[in-house]
Amino acid sequence: MKSKFQPDKNGYFGQFGGAFIPELLYPNVKELEDNYIQIIESDEFQKEYKSLLKDYVGRPTPLYFAKSLSQKYGAHIYLKREDLNHTGAHKVNNTVGQILIAKKLGKTKIIAETGAGQHGVATATVCALMGLECTVFMGEIDIERQAPNVARMKMLGAKVVAATSGSKTLKDATNEAIRYWIQNPETFYLIGSVVGPHPHPDMVARLQAIISEEMKWQLKEKTGKENPDTIIACVGGGSNAAGAFYHYMEDEEVELVAVEAAGLGVNSGESAATSQLGEVGIIHGSKTILMQDEYGQIVEPYSISAGLDYPGVGPLHAYLYESKRATFLNATDKEALAAAYELTKIEGIIPALETAHALAVLPKMDLKENQVVVINLSGRGDKDLETYIKYLEK
Repeated sequence: MKSKFQPDKNGYFGQFGGAFIPELLYPNVKELEDNYIQIIESDEFQKEYKSLLKDYVGRPTPLYFAKSLSQKYGAHIYLKREDLNHTGAHKVNNTVGQILIAKKLGKTKIIAETGAGQHGVATATVCALMGLECTVFMGEIDIERQAPNVARMKMLGAKVVAATSGSKTLKDATNEAIRYWIQNPETFYLIGSVVGPHPHPDMVARLQAIISEEMKWQLKEKTGKENPDTIIACVGGGSNAAGAFYHYMEDEEVELVAVEAAGLGVNSGESAATSQLGEVGIIHGSKTILMQDEYGQIVEPYSISAGLDYPGVGPLHAYLYESKRATFLNATDKEALAAAYELTKIEGIIPALETAHALAVLPKMDLKENQVVVINLSGRGDKDLETYIKYLEK
């Protein structure tokens, strides 16, 4: 039976989604729409995809019982260790799948956008693996603050193109990637999150669903039940949250908590808390909730975290918010930094700044003694060490 959390035939989750694209891109998007489900569900794809996830990416990722964190917050807290994937984040689950789809469609040139650089690294990695040409668009500011990932992309053979317009961050990198795609429609746009025109949001969610697929049997192994009480994940565009929520969206007993970046404060004018500040509009080819002014112009987002510095959310998350299936919370830069330092000191795990936002809501939640909480630890903090050290020294 089709889930209400899957898109309809026109690519809509409720009122959100669709494909608002220039005519030049229609053949590309239609080709993908006509083939992606058939490819993903084929035995050939599943065999190669699962083999690469196991032997190349290093899946399944552990579900770790965080004893010290649990004692501090008075609940049973588990961390889904996506940070232990090859390349250091959940992003590679999607790039491995999409590169197989691209090859099946006969594509040889790949483009991608990236904010924190993790998707850029993951795309460059699979392009190197498959011998395909790779171009990654990245905001000029993000290139500076995520220098280790830029170096990794270049070493992997990718061309990194700086986006110098607007806020010079993720939104602008996506703008540049789409502009290039329009001019070079023969390329395959390997989108990194559950954003963009249909079928990209659904395709990326399906490829990230491996996260919740594993969580089910891992929780059964550890707790005797497949379902946790609560799942927490950070949300920018929202791919790691989509993956963590995917197999639980129909089960109303499981609380889904999405955490956005509040920057310097939700109402400070320097924020990326889309659900609180946004309205319905169109961005990067889909109808969703985004931050905009009275004239419909996009309001520049801000977050200390390059991966959450985005003015919208994917259409699936907009639907989860509007339908109240997920609770949307937020965390400031300061709260995220404190949460990152805390996890590092009491569990010996340095999280990515994006992930730290998910951890930061623990003090704000009314947790119960026997409550089973899974936090999707979406990435590791190597790329953010310069930022962490800078603030640690203050």
